[in-house]
Amino acid sequence: MSISTKRGDGGQTGLAGGIRVSKADPIVETYGTIDELISAIGLARALCKDADISALAKSIQRELFRVGSAIATPPQSPKPVPEIPDPLVDGLTAEVHRIEAMQGVLSDWSIPGEDPASAAFDVARTVCRRAERLVVAQIDEGAPIQPNVLRYLNRLSDLLWLFGRLIEFRLGLDAKLRENSGPRWSRAW
Repeated sequence: MSISTKRGDGGQTGLAGGIRVSKADPIVETYGTIDELISAIGLARALCKDADISALAKSIQRELFRVGSAIATPPQSPKPVPEIPDPLVDGLTAEVHRIEAMQGVLSDWSIPGEDPASAAFDVARTVCRRAERLVVAQIDEGAPIQPNVLRYLNRLSDLLWLFGRLIEFRLGLDAKLRENSGPRWSRAW
């Protein structure tokens, strides 16, 4: 059996459960962005020399397949919608808090590019933020997307940013936005 089925040659694709929709359908754009995010994290992981961050990133990639499937499974599908349980979000939250608590990791906003791996995690973060915006647009249009999908992506974007900062910190790199110390920076995006 070939992966080239030719069923998409006319501009249609299948959602989970066999339901056919246009490849331009906003839900396809949304789960396609999750797919892009999985790949962006994969690139960051391939560049990352920190074993702990790499292992966590690989685990997140696996979780994102579930998130993408939860988005790609419409309610009328004979296939059940995968649940995104609270512990998945809580796990990311715990990692965010763990890294934030490390003295010296958060000193200012950063300029991406001091290290290939940290820059790749910054690119992954921006893809994650786009996925988050697309999920919000779907929810605003009435799509039945689980609240934990949005919570997961929101927390993940924070964690991806922190991965970049942690890598830079451990390598002793200065990626601070400001050259002079100024007023206290805000953690809010």
